Amino acid sequence: MDLFTIRRRSNWEDAPALEATAARSSAEGEKMSDEVRWIRSYVVEEEDGKLGTLCVYEAVSPEAIRRHAANTGMSADEITRVADTVVVREDPVAA
Repeated sequence: MDLFTIRRRSNWEDAPALEATAARSSAEGEKMSDEVRWIRSYVVEEEDGKLGTLCVYEAVSPEAIRRHAANTGMSADEITRVADTVVVREDPVAA
């Protein structure tokens, strides 16, 4: 599997809507575990006030990510293969 980033722009009105989609995504990921693995997501505030995400996934292909997204009911606006990882600091722990 390769590592990918997925940008999902303005998919959710609020945190409860995002949480509901995350639950569906996890369930769908269990069904597709040989093709797609969700590693982490960063939730971002979009300019229109909605929530979007930048997600990191392992997957066999961009097409597998698109199938997972479609089966979950969310977009996969931009899918980019990760060429390398540079960790300067670990992610900070939210207070």
